Amino acid sequence: MLMIDLMNRLAGLSRDHLSRVALLGSALLLLMSAAIPSQAAERQVLDRVIAIVDDGVILQSEYEERLAEIQQRAAETGMQLPPPADLRNQVMENLIVENLQLQMAERVGIRFDDDTLNRVIADIAQSNNMSFDQYVSLLESQGMYLATRERIRRELAINEVQRGLVNRRISITDQEIENYLNSEAGRTAMAPDYLVDQILVPFRDTDPQQLTAAKQALVQDIYRRAEDGEDLAQLRMEAQQRASELGFAVSGGELGWRKREELPSLFAEFVPDLSIGDVQEPVQSANGMHIVKLSDVRGDSNRLVQQTQARHILVAPNEIRTEEQARRLINEIHQRIQDGEDFNVLARQYSDDTMSVVAGGDLGWVSDGGMPPEFAAEVADLPVGELSEPFRTSFGWHVAEVTGRREQDLSRDYRRQQAQNALRARKFDLELENWILEIRDEAYVEYID
Repeated sequence: MLMIDLMNRLAGLSRDHLSRVALLGSALLLLMSAAIPSQAAERQVLDRVIAIVDDGVILQSEYEERLAEIQQRAAETGMQLPPPADLRNQVMENLIVENLQLQMAERVGIRFDDDTLNRVIADIAQSNNMSFDQYVSLLESQGMYLATRERIRRELAINEVQRGLVNRRISITDQEIENYLNSEAGRTAMAPDYLVDQILVPFRDTDPQQLTAAKQALVQDIYRRAEDGEDLAQLRMEAQQRASELGFAVSGGELGWRKREELPSLFAEFVPDLSIGDVQEPVQSANGMHIVKLSDVRGDSNRLVQQTQARHILVAPNEIRTEEQARRLINEIHQRIQDGEDFNVLARQYSDDTMSVVAGGDLGWVSDGGMPPEFAAEVADLPVGELSEPFRTSFGWHVAEVTGRREQDLSRDYRRQQAQNALRARKFDLELENWILEIRDEAYVEYID
């Protein structure tokens, strides 16, 4: 079942076939083996090439493994398979198209390192309630670990080819974006989701005065402590214990992710105005007093960001410049700027930052988090217009100057980008089908009987 789960997670039927180099290498080895008869060869059925696909081949073993996987999946899910001849054609077509895409990935140098593969395997393990090590041990015990890693690597390569080449074929106009943003679907998609937590202390008209006072004291105590940052879940447990001693029940809990219109109407009035972590003053409903906390927000299209404009000169050690020479040069440049020489001129003359050298070292407006952390730390507290002391990062030696700071509203740009992503996703599947038909029609395919 774990292998079936892996196939499902890797987008349907498995793509368990060799890359071009491995395919051709296997084919050559098979041909060499066939040319030197032996008793072992007479006893065994040799693998063979059943199709040539451009620069690659498909092996009989690949076809049989794919067919067996489909049949196993059908048996476990109750899926009805087409007649044998049709099934063979479908399996071969899938193998051909996948082979073509793997060849494309190889030609453009698409590679995925071991860390990426490990993250995918860890996700699969987690979905099966297993640790990474447990899942790897299981695969190794079945002799499937290396094959599984290779399967994932190829699937990632195919997905990357599709993402790159198909997205190039998709165009989104400004009018399409505006129409989407003004549509009901667009407005719903752009609306944020709120994660709300609450504690409900019930109040009844029939409560004795002393009990009402005790409940009010409990509400105020819990609210004050929640506002001071204590964990609401822990406070709820304490409130439930205290309420139990007084003879009533406290309820509540997280409501889950909800749009504004999905919140209780009372909450919908104030939750959108809260910041993450805020606790609303106790509010009254027909059921009692609510202590409400906004735990998180996702999909919020409001993007008010802090931006910094800076310029710098980078002097990096290299094959002909030692660390000490780089340090002396940056100190010299720093002194020349202080003596009145033009920053832009010196940047164009000396800076090793090829991205900013033409602009006189100007980095443009950069949002918080957009600079390398070690560089950002050096300029974070630098007053506007003041030259930094020379400092070292992993890139080399710098002098920098902050030329401006501002708060920028990027909400419109963010919403337009989200709309573009949604429209692109809508068009992707259809364009993928068209692209696959095209590469299949253009491919050289020869079946070997």
